[in-house]
Amino acid sequence: MLVLDILKECANSVYENTKNIIGTFEGQQKFNVGAGGDISTKIDLVAEKSVFDTLKRNNFVPDVLGEECGFVNGNDSGLIVMDGIDGTTNANCGLPFYCCSLAYSSNKKLQSVTDAVVFNLLSGDIYYASKNKGSFVNEKKLDLTNKNIKPTKDMVIGLNISGLSENLFVSISKLVSSISHIRHLGANALEVCYFAQGSLDAYIDLRDKIRSIDMAACYLIAKEAGGFIFDIDGNNLNCDLSVDSRMSFIAVSNLEMFHWIYNFYKQNN
Repeated sequence: MLVLDILKECANSVYENTKNIIGTFEGQQKFNVGAGGDISTKIDLVAEKSVFDTLKRNNFVPDVLGEECGFVNGNDSGLIVMDGIDGTTNANCGLPFYCCSLAYSSNKKLQSVTDAVVFNLLSGDIYYASKNKGSFVNEKKLDLTNKNIKPTKDMVIGLNISGLSENLFVSISKLVSSISHIRHLGANALEVCYFAQGSLDAYIDLRDKIRSIDMAACYLIAKEAGGFIFDIDGNNLNCDLSVDSRMSFIAVSNLEMFHWIYNFYKQNN
């Protein structure tokens, strides 16, 4: 079986095993602090177990990097990067925006991710990509290459502002005030997939807080759709795939959009 097919099976298993406890008191039960630094809830732990069980059932046991479990050595080559529930707070609060994010990498670098799946655990939509083979939602190919949007106040921009420092808030205030439609939905992996399908004109996270675990799958999906993802210095985004890795990024469909956002940010930094 192809790695991508195994990732899809893992995501479906997460859905089946969590759908009846998401938003319930049972699912909200808190356990120890996970490897990523957040408190693990039951739905997080059930989701991770679902992935491990599915990998074992397919006799595929690479290394695994997870937000709850940390780094787990396997017997096969490569690395599975999983966030069983991205948007746990949304899921536990009954806010309808959360997903399962899974990626496979040949080594421990973001740019080495070769297969990715992001499963919308509410709608059932599945985003997926394999390197150099394009990205898709369900069976529909995603393509940002013809999206020649110009920077205007009517753009719809995703902007993660959770835990934003006062200084950073000031530094992006002109950018925020210049755009009429800012969105922050609470699950980065799914939001970047919305960017990849053209629902958002750009997605920005400048907090140096987003984990590589959250980015591994949606990064490949956005890139294979024809998007650009840069760090705050204008380099192609890359990082170590590790529990401790954190980053900022700007995802855009064209270079004109990047320079427009970048100039706003740099004016105040």
